[in-house]
Amino acid sequence: MAKKDEPKNKTKKADAAGAVKKSSQTIISRSPAMKGLVTQAEGIYGEIKGGRRPSLRIPIRSLTNVSFSPRKGFFTIGDKVSKRTLSYQTVKPFAQSVRMMAFAKHLIETDDFASKREVYYTSKGSLKRGSEAGNAGWGPASFKEQDESDTIMDDIEAMVGVNREQLGFIPAEQNGSVAGELIVVDIDPATGRRIDIDCTAFGRGSYSIPSRVEGLEFRTKAKFILAVETAALFERLNGHAYWKDGKCIIIAMGVVPTRANRRFVRLLADACSIPVYVFTDGDPYGYCNIYRTMKVGSGNAAHISEFFCVPQARLIGVTPQDIRDYNLPTHPLEDKDKKRAQDAMKNDPFFKNNKPWQHALDDMISMGVRVEQQAFAARGLNYVLETYLPEKLRNPGKMLP
Repeated sequence: MAKKDEPKNKTKKADAAGAVKKSSQTIISRSPAMKGLVTQAEGIYGEIKGGRRPSLRIPIRSLTNVSFSPRKGFFTIGDKVSKRTLSYQTVKPFAQSVRMMAFAKHLIETDDFASKREVYYTSKGSLKRGSEAGNAGWGPASFKEQDESDTIMDDIEAMVGVNREQLGFIPAEQNGSVAGELIVVDIDPATGRRIDIDCTAFGRGSYSIPSRVEGLEFRTKAKFILAVETAALFERLNGHAYWKDGKCIIIAMGVVPTRANRRFVRLLADACSIPVYVFTDGDPYGYCNIYRTMKVGSGNAAHISEFFCVPQARLIGVTPQDIRDYNLPTHPLEDKDKKRAQDAMKNDPFFKNNKPWQHALDDMISMGVRVEQQAFAARGLNYVLETYLPEKLRNPGKMLP
């Protein structure tokens, strides 16, 4: 009997499915994260095949191996590396590193993701023969505490040269809020359909920045981004729709901004070509931790600063000079605050060669005081949005770089 022809539409569907699968495989093979993982694995395999003990070369993540490039505008990692050669003493962390790399490869191939806590528990799963990388436990290579898995994850990120979100690893943390005249274009994970999220349509609420921000698109007529340290100030500005009068986008950093928060601000600023103004408390922590991290990155993550820093950022306040200009109530500068400021001027690549910041930190130490964002309430609850911000925006020369 002659074989019946398959329905044309069935053939077309099969061809389409095959094309999609082939396209997906091509994208995966070309991804920087996958290329980096394969390169590391080939290096290990080559050393073993050559009769040598395999080793991992991990960039040292600290300010001692970091430089600040005014041209680039962010911290860059140096050439110092820590070599982890397979030995009796290093067999467990070496095995953990290889298993973590295999797990990252699995996440990329399946277009999935895992929180840092889930990675820790994945290592403790049931070890079954023939299990896939995403389902098998790691046996003797499992992690005793999450600090171990977090460290190995950071090592692999530095070795591969991509941010860990590209490897499929995400933190489980609050990434900040957004309000203002901004349309965020995202993808519905259930349907793949593009959706427009209007950040003015949350009533008294706000849009929450997701952990995975790559691929987001933006539409806005805003003139600038205002990133604020505290949730209290964000709520005041949003509650009075300051974004409407100020023609801006307000973003709550939630103290030291998370990687997703910084990446969101960077993508938004670059895509829409608008300036970024950062508003922190007037103290060494606000300057040397929160603002510095937003603008140029941090020492232990300098290997991915180019993705997560916002070089165009400027500090709108609160500055030491603002204390005088606005007669703000203050608190005494504690010894730990003075030490933080002095360490920054002496050892931090961003501050020690930046004269405006050297002057500001010296000024704060000589005054012996610090000031909070909420101090403007002494002049009236809405003084910050009705007077202070408009005046600072009219005088950008009073901002710190």
